[in-house]
Amino acid sequence: MGLFSKIKEGLKKTRDAVMGQIDSMLKSFTKIDEELFEELEELLVMGDVGVVTAEKICGELRTRVKKAGITDPAEISGLLEEIITEMLSGGEELDISTSPSIILVIGVNGVGKTTTIGKLAKQLSNQGKRVILAAADTFRAAAIDQLDIWAQRSGCEIIKQGEGSDPAAVIFDAIAAAKARRADVIICDTAGRLHNKKHLMDELAKINRVIDRELPDAAKEKLLVLDATTGQNAVNQAEQFRQATGITGIVLTKLDGTAKGGVVLAIKDGLGIPVKYIGVGEQIDDLQPFSAQDFAKALFAKTE
Repeated sequence: MGLFSKIKEGLKKTRDAVMGQIDSMLKSFTKIDEELFEELEELLVMGDVGVVTAEKICGELRTRVKKAGITDPAEISGLLEEIITEMLSGGEELDISTSPSIILVIGVNGVGKTTTIGKLAKQLSNQGKRVILAAADTFRAAAIDQLDIWAQRSGCEIIKQGEGSDPAAVIFDAIAAAKARRADVIICDTAGRLHNKKHLMDELAKINRVIDRELPDAAKEKLLVLDATTGQNAVNQAEQFRQATGITGIVLTKLDGTAKGGVVLAIKDGLGIPVKYIGVGEQIDDLQPFSAQDFAKALFAKTE
């Protein structure tokens, strides 16, 4: 299955639920009027796009319909696809332009954080990159063990200490190892305990100080892993983590298991954080680099 086919298949539930309803609604109208725009906005909000973003989409749609002199509701889908593509575009490229580059991966338990790290490590290894994993989620012994398994699967080295160790010390060791072994990318697993935001902020601030001191000129990414099935809760989580730590990008997992794919728009437009990867299945190659154009195209693809 090709990359686009995977994304198309992964968005099937969202496409059927959200775009299916929009298609049906557009077919029920014989002209483009205010009632159509109101119904469209309501359907977008129900599809987890978010109120503000839904209003923005409909406002832009009104402008383009008027400018192009469109009167047939059937022509709205094409304009919607254009608007959504533009809205999602920008910042989706992963910056690993230096050797070593460093990627901090953050996320609460259960979102697929460690699995995401493993899949990303495997992809980068397949591209010929030398990858070192840093097991800096020392709060849970299970997190260290799980990352160890993924290191073996992906053929990457892992730097770890015991449960309860200082996460910043693990990162320090990983950076030293990366310098000595001329690694290309360091991927760091970190704790994501939002119930104690002060502790999380302090821990991440300490990690960032170590990185800035040891790798001042390195390309750095801070990726937040979110579970797409939680819909608007994922947006709230992203906002809290952004306030606590600053984030350069989102990895949205479990898109294939939910009809809430509209949350991608809520995150990118509402919070201004680019989506860098999406998870559309369980296989190791089902973590896909995000493409705004492919996402919008898959969302509007006709059901065969």
